[in-house]
Amino acid sequence: MIKAIRNNIPNAITSLNLFFGCMACIAALSNGCLVAPYIIAINYIALSAVADFLDGLVARWLHAVSAIGKELDSLADLVSFGLAPALILYSKMNQYDDLLALFALLLPVFGALRLARFNVDTNQATTFTGLPIPANAIFWIGFTDWYYQYDCPVWIVVLLIVVMSLLMVCPLRMFSLKMHNLSSLKENWAQYLQIVATVAFVVLMGLPGLAAAIALYVLLSIIKREK
Repeated sequence: MIKAIRNNIPNAITSLNLFFGCMACIAALSNGCLVAPYIIAINYIALSAVADFLDGLVARWLHAVSAIGKELDSLADLVSFGLAPALILYSKMNQYDDLLALFALLLPVFGALRLARFNVDTNQATTFTGLPIPANAIFWIGFTDWYYQYDCPVWIVVLLIVVMSLLMVCPLRMFSLKMHNLSSLKENWAQYLQIVATVAFVVLMGLPGLAAAIALYVLLSIIKREK
């Protein structure tokens, strides 16, 4: 009985990830309140990210890693980091063009393809093939915060959606922020630069700095691959 409870603690945390993701979707489609709905949705996505970080940590700590947990984690990530950001974007785009706004749904579709490939690929422990779906969510949190404050042509947003969707399924190898040898600057230069730049972007730009940070992440991954 105790063992069963222990083994399901990580799954319960993953379920919180999914719950907060669903709440983000509801907030993204709400008609308004004292706080801008997209801000509420972003906060729920942030809570999902915390749960997503903790479930793996707790699973390793309790030695409760399981195949079911891996699949549940992907399902939760699809909602929290694929569908929820897409609906935030859709709500804004729909104010200008209800047909082009549907392009936002490419994000969860390609996110699902990305997660499905991750689940069957055993070579993504220290590097990733394609943009991870949490990084996709981080980009859109930053971009939509800017987009809600400053308008831009819808076709530019559509172009960005297509680019980010393709990045999730492209064969580009992207580095992980996990560092096994913290003292090796030569080995971890991209990780250190990414962390420092992300902090600087957010301090100087606020939430839109997250979009700049993910753009830098893609660029550094390309440079690191060429070396």
